[in-house]
Amino acid sequence: MNIALPKGRLGDKAYGLLAAAGYEANENYNETRKLVVENPEAGVRYFLVKPSDVAIYVEHGAADIGIVGKDILTESGADVYELLDTGMGKCRMCVAGPRNFVDDESRALRVATKFVNIARAHYESIGRDIDIIKLNGSIELAPILGLSDVIVDIVETGTTLKENNLTVLEEFMPISARFIANKASYKFKYAQLTELLNKMKEALAK
Repeated sequence: MNIALPKGRLGDKAYGLLAAAGYEANENYNETRKLVVENPEAGVRYFLVKPSDVAIYVEHGAADIGIVGKDILTESGADVYELLDTGMGKCRMCVAGPRNFVDDESRALRVATKFVNIARAHYESIGRDIDIIKLNGSIELAPILGLSDVIVDIVETGTTLKENNLTVLEEFMPISARFIANKASYKFKYAQLTELLNKMKEALAK
């Protein structure tokens, strides 16, 4: 089975979970510079990819399964099966803005975010007209400099918001790492995937 893991802290946690479930690689995962590590005896091969690419590898069948944040999965709209909430990397998708923010509903709300699809879907669900400003980093700067009224972003502790005199105005999506599978792989490798999934659940329960 080909498994796509995100590079970075979440990928390290995900690999730790899989190793605890009996799918450890034959070489030191944390020290190797290889992009592919494997364990032929366990029948697994790991790909280390950018977090935003995990769902793409799985959707197109380059990987049978993967672990990806719910934020990235939802934003991508990837056509995959979501099999398990691992509970790792918990945070939340929020609307945030200045502490004294008052929504002027007579005009479109200016929303800065890198999660364009998530933001659009959220505001469509409540019938609010918005203008989206897509940014790729330092989202908190947008309302401070008057570029936007609010932001839509992931919040873990809220420290960055507080330090910049911003606050959470609304929480609307819990985020955590999800175990996903390619639809064809799930059909044709059902026994292998089910065994791995059950072992992951056991490892999480310990």
